[in-house]
Amino acid sequence: MRVPLGRRSLTAVLIEVHQKAEVSADRLRPIDAILDNSPLLSSLELELLQWCARYYLHPPGEVLALGLSPRERRGEPPAPAGDPGVGLNLRGRGLPGGALARAPKQARLLALLQDRPHSIVELEQQGIKRSVVREMLRKDLIERVDTQGDATWSAAPPLPANPEQQQAIDGIVASLGQFACHLLDGITGSGKTEVYLQGVAECLARGLQVLVLIPEIGLTPQMVQRFRARFNAPLAVLHSGMADGERDRFWSQARTGQAAIVLGTRSAVFAPIAKLGLVIVDEEHDGSYRQQDGLRYSARDVAVKRAQLANCPVVLGSATPSLESLANVQRGRYQYHTLSQRAAGASTPDTHILDIRGLALDGGISAPLLQELAATLDRGEQVLLFLNRRGFAPTLMCHDCGWVADCERCDAHYTLHRQPAALRCHHCDGRRPLPSRCPDCQGRRLVSTGLGTEQTEQVLTRRFANTSIHRVDSDSMSGRHAMADFSQRMETEGPCIIVGTQMLSKGHHFPGVTCVGVIDADGLLFSPDFRGEERLVQLLTQVGGRAGRAGGRSRVVIQTHNPDHPIIQAINHKPYRIIAEGLLLERQQRHLPPYGAINMIRCDSRNLADGMEFLRQLIMASRTNLADEAGAVAVVGPMPAAMARRAGLYRCQLLLHSASRARLAGLTEALTTLARTLKTPTGLRWFVDVDPTETA
Repeated sequence: MRVPLGRRSLTAVLIEVHQKAEVSADRLRPIDAILDNSPLLSSLELELLQWCARYYLHPPGEVLALGLSPRERRGEPPAPAGDPGVGLNLRGRGLPGGALARAPKQARLLALLQDRPHSIVELEQQGIKRSVVREMLRKDLIERVDTQGDATWSAAPPLPANPEQQQAIDGIVASLGQFACHLLDGITGSGKTEVYLQGVAECLARGLQVLVLIPEIGLTPQMVQRFRARFNAPLAVLHSGMADGERDRFWSQARTGQAAIVLGTRSAVFAPIAKLGLVIVDEEHDGSYRQQDGLRYSARDVAVKRAQLANCPVVLGSATPSLESLANVQRGRYQYHTLSQRAAGASTPDTHILDIRGLALDGGISAPLLQELAATLDRGEQVLLFLNRRGFAPTLMCHDCGWVADCERCDAHYTLHRQPAALRCHHCDGRRPLPSRCPDCQGRRLVSTGLGTEQTEQVLTRRFANTSIHRVDSDSMSGRHAMADFSQRMETEGPCIIVGTQMLSKGHHFPGVTCVGVIDADGLLFSPDFRGEERLVQLLTQVGGRAGRAGGRSRVVIQTHNPDHPIIQAINHKPYRIIAEGLLLERQQRHLPPYGAINMIRCDSRNLADGMEFLRQLIMASRTNLADEAGAVAVVGPMPAAMARRAGLYRCQLLLHSASRARLAGLTEALTTLARTLKTPTGLRWFVDVDPTETA
């Protein structure tokens, strides 16, 4: 409905009707309009959204909007569920035979449309390109129409499953029709996707829909291709990179049950699905499932709650499961399935720790690693080098006076980029031209310090002049299909070197890669966040898992100045599950998640003093609540964040930690209620972060 708010008229969601007003009639205003004759949110979807508002302590109005398509949020009716297509118009139907003999592709399109309109997707599957459609539209022989998708489906034969895969498939299929959480812990290349596909086939056979979540847009084309190769079924794709019109249409297809499979990134967890029968969360450990602004939710956790409400199973898959999920296995809440062998008999790579103390480095690469690269290329194989810093160098400084190029809006240095030449801040995306002189002393001896992917690419181009060098980072891979297109090219390319950031760790398949080199493991070792070691092990395991997926000998070389560090030693000698068990024990001893809980109240303000004072006032106003929870909940702060200034705003925070999630939730809710009563300085914005993934 549309309701008046001040001088504005806004879209609202009606969730409850009261027979008796709680305020006097003269204070009530009539609604402007009723927009829908039937609810857009089912009772289960409404319950999920209200749970999110309660759990994450976020305003319900903002949360409910997540359950609507873009046009529905604007107060417009739901989009038609049909697929965009074309059909013959009156002029096209009256075209004499042989009229398009000189344009065989257009003649073929004309013939296909004689019986019925076809969707654009159908035409592309028939080899009719969009350029042919556009030309026929220009000639006024066809017209745009909405085509009703075919709700029927079929599946190609499944691949043979090994005993571990079959056990996982049987467990998932047995739980269809009831709520159950399955953790699919499979090493890289072990065939987790085949387990998903066979579970999906059984779900579709029962007339139910499937929700599949993936962590990033770049993985969407690859996963869509896998599902379309197996299933001839209506598939809706949802992610933030889509145009609103396309998202609206897929949203309606999911709601009406027309889409058998709904596949998307984290926001797809709120898609309206008429007959949800199975939820799959691929790479469940990935930090991209966490929304970092607005409603700060974990799509993985919301997916589990959604499956519980829909009374259907949820499958969480990863080669490096999160400690939270492994702890739920220990507690008996999740069913555990392990895939310990790579598919098609491929072996896992050998790991070698390379001590680079005292060694000369060129572009961050030592002579032993260069020799490994050369030997791999000589065998006609591909190399992947991992460096988690894009740009040319993380710092530009003056060699004469020590000036450093700092971002004016963040407590961070500008990163030097050469392609194109500029200084860029990787936190606020601020940019400035590359100076020719030092702004302090006017000296010309400006030097870069540190290492980035552009610099390593430059060194590799010089060292291996006759070899293709590919840089993979967010600067070089622009566009939602860029990463998928690159992965496809690599399947047929000969020996080459791929150098890139953590984008390379996101489940991509490079069959020609037999050698993986980690250029700088030390940059990830000493994180101020208690989750730092978990993320390091996950990242290095995932990156190393890109090697040898197609079989044969493979090798992972990790360069480090700290070869004796316990985590480095563990990666060299232990599988991920054993390392994770050690990290879980440490967390348990310190009552840290998943054996305790942490919430944060954060402030963004124009100056640091305003935020610190606001949080101090909140503590003073909450003396009674804090006294009641003394000893049960630890309150740390207020204090500035590790990066106090970002994008021109100062961030400070109050950290709440308890071994009891229930006690912590009660105190956080009380503090949130009190915070709403406090006067906030101009420009200050505060918010609650429940189960934050970043605490530093």
